[in-house]
Amino acid sequence: MGSLSAPIAHAEGQGSPRPGDRTDAPRPDDGVPSVVPRPTDWTALPGRTELTRRTRVLIDPRQASATALPSGRAEFPGPARQSVRALAGQLRTEIEQITGIAPRVVAGGRPDRDDIVLTLAADRGAPAEAQAEGHRFDSTGPVRVTAASTHGLYYGTRTLLQLLRTTAPDHRAVPRARSADRPAQAVRMVQLDAGRKYWRIPYLKNLIRRMGDQKLNTLFLHLSESEGFRLYSPRFPGLADPDHSYSRADIEDLKAFAARHHVQLMPGLELPGHATVISEAFGIGFGSGPGACTGAHTHSHLTPDWIIDMTSEKAVAKSKEIVDEFAGWFDAPLFSIGAEEVPGQLAACPRVEEHLAAAPDVSTLGDLLNRYINTLDDVVTSHGKRTAVYNGSEHLPAPQQRVHAPVVFLTWEGTGAEPAIPGHDEIAIGPFYNTPNNYHHKYPDEPWMYDTWAPSTAPDMLGSGVVNWADYNFWADDEYVEQHLAGPRAILADRAWNGSPTPDTLAGFRARAARVGDPPGTTPAWTRPRVRDRPSHHWTFDDAAYPKGWTYAGSPGNTIFAEDVAGDLPGTSYIVDNPTPVPGVRGQAWRFDSDRDGVGFGGVDVAEPWTVSVRVRASSRTGDQVLLSSKAGALKLMQHGTGRVGFTRYGETDFSFPYVLPLDRWVRLTWVASPGRTVLYADGERVGAVPASVPLPMRSIGTERSALRGDLDDLATWDVALGASAVARLR
Repeated sequence: MGSLSAPIAHAEGQGSPRPGDRTDAPRPDDGVPSVVPRPTDWTALPGRTELTRRTRVLIDPRQASATALPSGRAEFPGPARQSVRALAGQLRTEIEQITGIAPRVVAGGRPDRDDIVLTLAADRGAPAEAQAEGHRFDSTGPVRVTAASTHGLYYGTRTLLQLLRTTAPDHRAVPRARSADRPAQAVRMVQLDAGRKYWRIPYLKNLIRRMGDQKLNTLFLHLSESEGFRLYSPRFPGLADPDHSYSRADIEDLKAFAARHHVQLMPGLELPGHATVISEAFGIGFGSGPGACTGAHTHSHLTPDWIIDMTSEKAVAKSKEIVDEFAGWFDAPLFSIGAEEVPGQLAACPRVEEHLAAAPDVSTLGDLLNRYINTLDDVVTSHGKRTAVYNGSEHLPAPQQRVHAPVVFLTWEGTGAEPAIPGHDEIAIGPFYNTPNNYHHKYPDEPWMYDTWAPSTAPDMLGSGVVNWADYNFWADDEYVEQHLAGPRAILADRAWNGSPTPDTLAGFRARAARVGDPPGTTPAWTRPRVRDRPSHHWTFDDAAYPKGWTYAGSPGNTIFAEDVAGDLPGTSYIVDNPTPVPGVRGQAWRFDSDRDGVGFGGVDVAEPWTVSVRVRASSRTGDQVLLSSKAGALKLMQHGTGRVGFTRYGETDFSFPYVLPLDRWVRLTWVASPGRTVLYADGERVGAVPASVPLPMRSIGTERSALRGDLDDLATWDVALGASAVARLR
């Protein structure tokens, strides 16, 4: 038997608790209703109101086709597109899914105590800016929801549905209460990096359901990045791969679905930087044509074509054409053009220097960028929208060109506490980054978000957004990201709606959110089918090109591709720090010599049973070396504290086998796990077993602090526990 170390609370790759871990038990709710977000004003009353087989949803026949009163219209979040009648019909279906009762929708009539009444009415007691989404909720019998728009009516019905879901045993009663409920911030946003990663439409629809349920109103799809363009138009052949992008019909379907959940579908492109896929499709990058810029003028790990040539009339015209086409596909009030991270050294490119010397309206790189932003802003404005950009351009001196005042800045550098860009409206995203790879390793600080952060209500702070970036997780499972995004998304929903101090602990909030659960209609998450008769994944580390639909944007040797020849979970190495291709046992291996050398997969952990086999040639010993990792656990080539091969359940226990990996020679290591037991083999021979197991970590090779040192070849996984004879046959 292998040795089992004493239980200790280890963090990822270290012997200390993870930042953000909380061990305090939930306190009583102290009158807080089981609703996310918390209502801004809630008066609990004795008793409950029961829904029955006689329950009806009553609407005013004069309002049936209306969406808003004049007082319920506002620029943000944008116009409501669902009528009162349509909302009532949707509510009927949702109540039936929760309770088994299908109330009739009735236009007119006197309400009984077990009815639900939806009414458009101005709220003279609410500030004008709150009436687009604010509402009054009264469940004293009948249940009444009153608002100036169907945005507000929808949110009041979310309160009703969440209360029904948390009322046992038959979910047919709600506590009697009165509430005047309105948001602290107008824009409450979730951003997905849909340029680097293609998201399945069923996942997007589940996300929209969850956002609507939590009163989040803006889904920002960042649809282009250096590695991919995700909108397919026949107008631009070769720009997007139809199999990994969204057609006009897809977008129309998503818009209609989002409108029923009162979510605005905000699009974003990335220009002029982060634009390799666009530059190469049309030959308009700074690396194209005579007198091209070089790597000295851009980020060292990227080619000059990462930036569209802002000095070129052809490039600017093509940029305008692209924005004009896709701005017409969407109806949200904002359209993002990105415009971030243009490197200052680009000013030293002779092509840029010559242009600045000749053009009368620009004298600096900042002027050039701002002029480009304004040119595209004119296109966006022609479609009746406002332009959004990420902040950063304000750091470049620009004596002649100022970004147009209506342009909204997505501020990723600040804390989100106060506006940081004078003269512009802002949306705070900086504190809420989710970049779940082992290079950036950015996860929103949930305790800070819940316990400390207060959303700014300054007039020029439109709202806040939690954002996900898919750097080095280009082919990640949707559910992998959802696991990391769900918690901070719920907290943002609560805090951006109700900016008052929180009444409980983070643990209490999490328990409340768990009781509320998913909204009706949420479909099961897509899961990768288990493979029984062959490897589920196999990374050979041989040279391979990015798959169709993805563009290689790095300079040579950066973000190299790890092809999965058995499954559909390829990966890439990280930015700047990369493994080095070297001769392997068969074909090519990758050499790791830095903690920042790693490979991102973004897979969901696989429950036992499983098998992992790999060829490894260790070059040196360090205190902790991780082969495969996730946020929950890791397989270790060298275990913390023992130096032996093992595995870890983060936050709980390290496990070690009685085997030390030798240096400077190839060894095939094989872990075989069944529930509660893991066996280790070296070169086909059993060397130890531990009476414990963990789900197979599928996030990445290595961690940011505990990567391996040596060569790796022929890494394969199985969704079964291979027997000893099968392990012995592995070559």
